[in-house]
Amino acid sequence: MCATRTPARPFDTHLDKNPANYAPLSPLSFLERTAAVYPDHCSVIHGGRRFTWAETYARCRRLAGALARRGVGSGDTVAVMASNTPELYEAHFGVPMTGAVLNALNVRLDAQTLAYCLDYGEAKVLITDTEFSDPVKAALGTLGRTLPVIDIVDPQAAGGGERLGETDYEAFLEEGEADFAWSLPADEWQAISLNYTSGTTGRPKGVVYHHRGAYLNALGNAIGWQMGHHPVYLWTLPMFHCNGWCFPWTLAALAGTSVCLRKVDAANMYQAIAEHRVSHFCGAPIVLNFIINATEEERRAFDHTVHVMTAAAPPPASTLEAMQRMGFHVTHVYGLTETYGPAVICAWHEEWNDLPIAEQTRLKSRQGVAYPVLEGLAVMDADTMTAVPADAETMGEVMFRGNIVAKGYLKDADATGEAFAGGWFHSGDLGVVHPDGYIQLRDRAKDIIISGGENISSIEVEGVLHDHPAVLAAAVVAKADEKWGETPCAFVELKDPAADVSADDIIAFCRDRLAHYKCPRHVVFGALPKTSTGKIQKFKLREKAKAV
Repeated sequence: MCATRTPARPFDTHLDKNPANYAPLSPLSFLERTAAVYPDHCSVIHGGRRFTWAETYARCRRLAGALARRGVGSGDTVAVMASNTPELYEAHFGVPMTGAVLNALNVRLDAQTLAYCLDYGEAKVLITDTEFSDPVKAALGTLGRTLPVIDIVDPQAAGGGERLGETDYEAFLEEGEADFAWSLPADEWQAISLNYTSGTTGRPKGVVYHHRGAYLNALGNAIGWQMGHHPVYLWTLPMFHCNGWCFPWTLAALAGTSVCLRKVDAANMYQAIAEHRVSHFCGAPIVLNFIINATEEERRAFDHTVHVMTAAAPPPASTLEAMQRMGFHVTHVYGLTETYGPAVICAWHEEWNDLPIAEQTRLKSRQGVAYPVLEGLAVMDADTMTAVPADAETMGEVMFRGNIVAKGYLKDADATGEAFAGGWFHSGDLGVVHPDGYIQLRDRAKDIIISGGENISSIEVEGVLHDHPAVLAAAVVAKADEKWGETPCAFVELKDPAADVSADDIIAFCRDRLAHYKCPRHVVFGALPKTSTGKIQKFKLREKAKAV
C-alpha cells in the first residue's frame, strides 16, 4: 500500500529566517540608528558637559573596546557604582556591546551587601564613582580576590572621594576605539543586565534581563506614556533601579535628551525644568513632594507641561491636585524588578478629565492595565490559578507573563521555579480587579516596605534587630510617610521590659549595620501580638503603626 503524501502547506516552504528578514531584538540597535539619523542632536547634558548622539555612540564604542581589551566578553559581568551621570548612561550600551552583562549597583547599599553583589554576580570589572569610595573600598577589602577598578571622577561629586582604580574613566575610554566593531547578540534571549532585589529573606536576588525584554519595554515606555520624538528627560529616577525602568534605551529610541541630575532636590529639579525645558521625569512620590513643598527661592517659572511617571505607593489626592495645578501631568505605573520596571499603567481616558479632582485621584490611584508589550496580566487565586472576578473586592495574587518578564534569578533554580510556577510570574502582591479591568493593589504578601521608591525587606531589618542583646523579639511593618511614601516601623519586645534601652539606641544600632534608608524611623516597645502557634500578627501591628 502506498503511503499517502501530505501536500505541502503554503506557508511551510522557503519562508525561513535569514539575515535579510530576521535580526535579534536588542536596544543597542536604537543607539546605532539615532546616531546615524540625528548625529548632532543633544543626547546628554551634565552640568557644563554636553554630548551629541554621534559623540555618545563613539564613547559607548570606546567603552566597549576598552573593556574588550581587558578580556571582557560574552557572559561576563561589569559592575558600575555610579550616580545618574553620563558614565552610567554610556554603560547601558558599552557593556552589552561586548556581549557582557551590566550590573548597575545601588549606591545606597552598605559595604557588606556590595561585596555580596560583586561576588555573587562574579563581576570582572568595577567602574565606580569616587564619591562612593568608602563603602566600595570596604567591600573590596572583604571580596577575597583582586578586581580591576576604574574611577569615575566627577567634579560635581560631593566631597570628591578617594581614587581606588588603576585609571579614571576618561583615560580608560582612550584605550578603546571609536569605531569598535560590536555586533547584536547571537540570541535575543542573551542576558543584558543583572539587577539585585531584596527577597523575603533580605538576601539580594539577582534578576536577569535579556536583550529582547529590554528592547520591548523601552518601546513600551514610549507607547504607554505617549512620549513622542526628542523628549527632554530629567534623571530623577536612579539609573541603577531596574536600569532606570529601561528609559536609557527608550531615550535612544526616541533621540531624546538626558538631563543628568546628580543630586535630586527641589532647587535642582526646578532649575533643570526651566533651563532645559524638561518634558518628562520619573520618580517615587517623594520626588513629587520635593516639587510641591519647594520654597519660593527654589522655584523657577516655566510655561510648558511636564509629564511625570510615578510608582510605588499611590500619590495622595492633595499631591495629585497640587501637581496638576502647577503644570505637571502625573501618570501612575506599577511593576517589579522582575518585570523590567513598569509593566502596568493607569491608562488615562480623556473623558476622565471632566470628573471632579477627587474622582480623578481615585481612578489614578489604581495600578491599571497591562503595558502594550506585556502579554499577560491577571489577578489569580494562587492555589487554583484561576482568575478572580472583576468585582473590586475579591483579592488574589497579581501575576505576569510575557516578554518583559525577566529570565529568572541568577544561580537560584528553586526561586526561579517557584516564582514562575504554572506558567506565570507570581509577584507576591495582592490585588483586586475593577469591573473595567483595571487592577488595584491591596497588600504586599511579602511585607516589602517601599520607601522613596526603594524596596526594604522587613525580614532583613528584623534580623538586625534580633542581633541586639536586649531584644527578645521584633517585627517591622510599613508606616505611611508623607515624604517617603512608607518607612519602617519597628515593634520591639525586650528581654527585660525594665532595661535601659531607648528608641534612639535601637535606631543607632540599626544604622551601624544597615543602609540608612532601611533603618526604622519609629520604634515601639511592648509585647508582640501572636497567634496560638507563636506567629506574630503583623496585621495588628499595621493598625498600631497608624497611630504612632
